[in-house]
Amino acid sequence: MTLMQEAKRGRVPGEIEAVAKREGIEPEKLAALVAAGRVVIPRNICRQGPRPTGIGEMLTVKVNVNVGTSQNLDNPQGEVEKALAAVAAGADAVMDLSTGGDLDALRRMILDAVSVPVGSVPIYNAAVKKDLTAQGMFNALEKHAKDGVDFVTVHVGVNKNTLERLALDPRVMGVVSRGGSLTMKYISETGEDNPYYSEYDYLLEIAKEYDLTLSLGDGLRPGCIEDASDRAKYMEFIMLGELVKRARAAGVQAMVEGPGHVPADEIETSVRAMKHLTDSAPLYLLGPLVTDIAPGYDHITAAMGGVIAGMAGADFLCATTPSEHLDLPTTDDVIEGTYITRIAAHAADLTRPGVREKARASDLQMARARAELDWNGQFDAAINPARAKQIRHRRGVETDTCTMCSELCAIRLAREAMNKGIGRQ
Repeated sequence: MTLMQEAKRGRVPGEIEAVAKREGIEPEKLAALVAAGRVVIPRNICRQGPRPTGIGEMLTVKVNVNVGTSQNLDNPQGEVEKALAAVAAGADAVMDLSTGGDLDALRRMILDAVSVPVGSVPIYNAAVKKDLTAQGMFNALEKHAKDGVDFVTVHVGVNKNTLERLALDPRVMGVVSRGGSLTMKYISETGEDNPYYSEYDYLLEIAKEYDLTLSLGDGLRPGCIEDASDRAKYMEFIMLGELVKRARAAGVQAMVEGPGHVPADEIETSVRAMKHLTDSAPLYLLGPLVTDIAPGYDHITAAMGGVIAGMAGADFLCATTPSEHLDLPTTDDVIEGTYITRIAAHAADLTRPGVREKARASDLQMARARAELDWNGQFDAAINPARAKQIRHRRGVETDTCTMCSELCAIRLAREAMNKGIGRQ
């Protein structure tokens, strides 16, 4: 029995209890959200040990970090180190997107190394092994499931129907999803529809057997601002909504992925449309990036979009690094991207029903420490204490105020003025 099926029967399994305790929500309420498909807790029955992590309604916004080799840069141990660094920096999940070297061995190394849910994209395996066939795609899916992967991206919304919309409404950037383009390659070369779509019931059987959470991929996500809100994207949303409904009926947990590059004024509309069309399935976004012109700073453009998306209802943000569009990320890039995305997630949490009070308590802790010029208290409240300490002490000047304000510290001057004024009354 899957976690969703247990929840549908009114049970509260240990994973739900653990998430409820950490999130500060009643276990029975969380179980009802899991049963309804509005929260997912990715956990493969073949994998022992990952920290149960809830993604969805009434919960804090979570952060995923991508790692993985490429065909140009294949250093398995380096990718494991990146995964560990991401978790140490506070990542809630890690995805292995490897396309170079021994993909199976690296996937198992990452699964063994980290204590958080791990995701993957099985179609990459099929492509790298030059087995981009219906059987090859399902073999890859089951291989990942047997290895213990907790959630998989499957680009089920890319099919003949959605590709017709794309042909009628050409884009500047075309298709930027690697999984989406591989699916298009299969369709164009075979004349057959996407196997993950045409044989979706079989896909659900595999997912159900391993209690594998499906991340329904946005293969037609826009890759630039100009392509942000076209027919192909919305056609894919409609398709994913139908497939979410079928997954829930089968007792399979499913979340939905979203774009991409979206201007700031279109993010709320995009998120609310996805939520509406998928009956409030947990929403997993890359960014959205709010401009195309910032290579080297795309972790910041993505965080800007992530805050808006999280306020509108997005539940899971995929970290973007300074290397986006340029290079395979370094460990330092991964760490930077993780913290920047966590800041975006927290900023969204400050506005989200069910979690805003807890989120604001963290900011209040920092505010009180600043009001008292309590530097250790500020470090304790900081999202990255080590970075704050390094900047505070890097010039070797020790004072009770910061070196920007020094004797003109507004907090201290105002306090002294208030104390003198009160004393005269």
